[in-house]
Amino acid sequence: MSEITLEQFRSEATDFLNQNATLKAEVSEFVWGEGPDDPALFETVDREQERKELSQAQQWRAKKFDAGFGWITGDPKLGGRGLARAFERAYNELENRYEVPNQSFFGIGLGMVAPTIADHADPEIAADVLPQMYRGDIVGCQLFSEPGAGSDLASLQLKAERDGDEWILTGQKVWTSGAHYSDLGEVIARTDLDLPKHKGLTGFIVDMKAPGVEIVPLRQMTGGANFNEVFFNEVRVLDTHRLGEVNDGWRVALTTLMNERASIGGGSNAGGGFTRLKEMVKHFELDNDPLIRQQMMDIYIRGQVLRMNNQRTMAALKRGELPGPEMSGAKLLLTENMRRTSAFVSSVLGPKLVADSGEWGTFSWAGYVLGMPGMAIAGGSDQVLRNIMGERVLGLPKEPGIDTTSPFKDLTVGTQR
Repeated sequence: MSEITLEQFRSEATDFLNQNATLKAEVSEFVWGEGPDDPALFETVDREQERKELSQAQQWRAKKFDAGFGWITGDPKLGGRGLARAFERAYNELENRYEVPNQSFFGIGLGMVAPTIADHADPEIAADVLPQMYRGDIVGCQLFSEPGAGSDLASLQLKAERDGDEWILTGQKVWTSGAHYSDLGEVIARTDLDLPKHKGLTGFIVDMKAPGVEIVPLRQMTGGANFNEVFFNEVRVLDTHRLGEVNDGWRVALTTLMNERASIGGGSNAGGGFTRLKEMVKHFELDNDPLIRQQMMDIYIRGQVLRMNNQRTMAALKRGELPGPEMSGAKLLLTENMRRTSAFVSSVLGPKLVADSGEWGTFSWAGYVLGMPGMAIAGGSDQVLRNIMGERVLGLPKEPGIDTTSPFKDLTVGTQR
C-alpha cells in the first residue's frame, strides 16, 4: 500500500463522509429549558427500537469498512489500512461532525474484546473474527462478572471442562452489557480447581447463539434493562477458540480490563457537562451562594484533572505504550466526580428530583442519580481500583483476602466457628 499523508487521508475521509452522511447542525449555545432533557447515564430503549438502531449502525459500519475507514490501524491482510493511530483519531474527529447511526453498540466489542482477541487468540481465528467485528457483521460482549465474583474477578466459578477438542462451559455470568444483541462473547472460566484462584482460569471466545446459552435481561432501578444475566448450560466451545494458554486466563482478563478502564476512564462527566450544572444553578438563583459556588468549582477542577490525566494517557498510547494501572486511577477519578455531581444535583433540586412535575431540567436528573451507583461498579468497583492503585502504583502491601495470609486469620467472633 502506497504511503499517504495525514492531509491526504483527511481529504479522502471528508469526501467519503460528504457523500454518505449529513453534517451536523451547528451546536447552539446551551439555553436552560430548550433542547433535549435527558442527562441519564444509561439510555432506556425498548428492544424493538434497539434492534432497528443496531441494524442501522451495522449498515454504517459496513459502509465505512468497505471504504477503508472501519479498521484504520488494522492489518491490511485482514481488511485494515495499516495506518498509525493518528489517522484513526483524525477520522473519528471528522466523523463526529456528521450525523451517523449510533455506534455505541460496538464500544465493548471493538474497545475491549477485539484487542484481546488480537493479542491472545489463535491467528486463524483472529483472522476470521476480527474483520467481521470491525465491519460490524458481528457484535461482541464481555462475560466476566458473576453473582459471587464481581470486583473480585479471580473468584469466578463458571466451569470449563475439557472434552477432547472441545470445552464444556457450565455456570452463570451477570451484568453483561449487550449480551442480548451480541454474536460472540469473551468469557473467562475456571479450568483447574486445584490451582490458586488467579492461576486456574482460561479465556474463550463463545458463540452467544450456541445451544445452552440463555440470556435474561436485568431490570435496573432506572427502569431500563441495559444489562443481562447469561447462563451457560453445558455450552460447547472448540479448543481453537481458546484465548491464550490453558490456566493463563488471568493475563487475558487483564488485557481486557485495562482496555475497559481506558474506555470508561476516558469518558467525560456525563449528564450534559458543567454548563448544564451552571445554568441549573443560575435558573434557581443560587449562583451567588458561596457554598454552591465552592461545590461547583470542586466538580469543575476535578473534571479538569481528569481531562489532563486522559491527555497524558493518550500521549502514552501515541508512543505505543499499553494502558496500565493509571487507567484504574482515571476510572476512579471519573466515578468520584460523578458521585459529587449526583450529590450536588440532589441538594439543588431536592423534591423536584423525585416528583415529576413536568418542569424541564428537574426530574430528568433522576436517571443520572439512579445510574451513578452502576458506574461506580462497572469496570471494577471504587474499592478494588483503590487497591490496585495502592498495590501496583504506590507499592503498598497486598490487601488481605480469603486467599492471603492475615494476622487475624485464626481469630473467631464469639462462639462461632
